[in-house]
Amino acid sequence: MKQQLVELIGKISSGCLAEEAILRIADEASQAYADPQAFLAANADINYDDSFPISLGEWVVVGSLPDTVLFQADTYTDLLAQIIDSFGPGVAFNLKPKQLAKAQALTALNRIQVQMSALSQDRGGYTLVNFSRLLDDELQVVLVFGEDVPRVLELCAGLQIDAAVALEALKIAVHQ
Repeated sequence: MKQQLVELIGKISSGCLAEEAILRIADEASQAYADPQAFLAANADINYDDSFPISLGEWVVVGSLPDTVLFQADTYTDLLAQIIDSFGPGVAFNLKPKQLAKAQALTALNRIQVQMSALSQDRGGYTLVNFSRLLDDELQVVLVFGEDVPRVLELCAGLQIDAAVALEALKIAVHQ
């Protein structure tokens, strides 16, 4: 399980996390998956209880990812602003958050996805992937290189972490 976690965290962090951080998160999460009670006893500062809709191991992964890897927002405007901030001033974005202010959800997400697909084209662009169950925000995504999407979805399935390509999931939800 630890190797699956290392691979998953490495792929969803798209180079934003140092190897040491990836290994630490994977180690802690694998301990939490293996023996939740022992992990909670050894980490009294962890704010987790059985009412959470995800396992302790998954909660450790989600809670350990920095805001440059896991993007959480209530609107697509805020989501895009966070993504732009994570790339820093050296990366030019044609799409600006205010351009999404009046757009419907599907239109806004499509515009963000088009913008993200244009970056790192040598790796298949970036794909927004819904990651884990929503806890406090309406949107919770990671950016995954297009070439890594099938493997990320496979790893998530194996670890029982909810994951789906965000645009595909929203299209399905809108048409139901």
